[in-house]
Amino acid sequence: MRRMWPDEYAFLLDQAEEVDLHIPPAVQDDGSPGKAITRKALKVRISQQDFEKIWPLAEARYRVGGRLLGKAITLITSNPHYRNWHPSDGGSVENISDSGQHYTTNYVIVHFLLDDVRETAEA
Repeated sequence: MRRMWPDEYAFLLDQAEEVDLHIPPAVQDDGSPGKAITRKALKVRISQQDFEKIWPLAEARYRVGGRLLGKAITLITSNPHYRNWHPSDGGSVENISDSGQHYTTNYVIVHFLLDDVRETAEA
């Protein structure tokens, strides 16, 4: 199934930083050590409010456009293999509204797995 990342949330990826996730080796069923894995990912700092909006999109793979055309992303939230990259505190920023009210914007650091999209073509 080809799901596209919703256009209304495309702005969340504008400031995304490409990073490598180094996943330590896991012990195999037979007790032998596995091998370490490196995965490409996007690291993004987004508002808590925006994170709550995209939470239902977590753990599913979405194709993206723009500068990331030809890639697919998966928001990491609770997958045990990626526990080091689950959403974490991204700090907060104090602001003053136009009416003079003080308010705080809380942020979250999230990671999206980043994969190449491979299309098959019929001959």
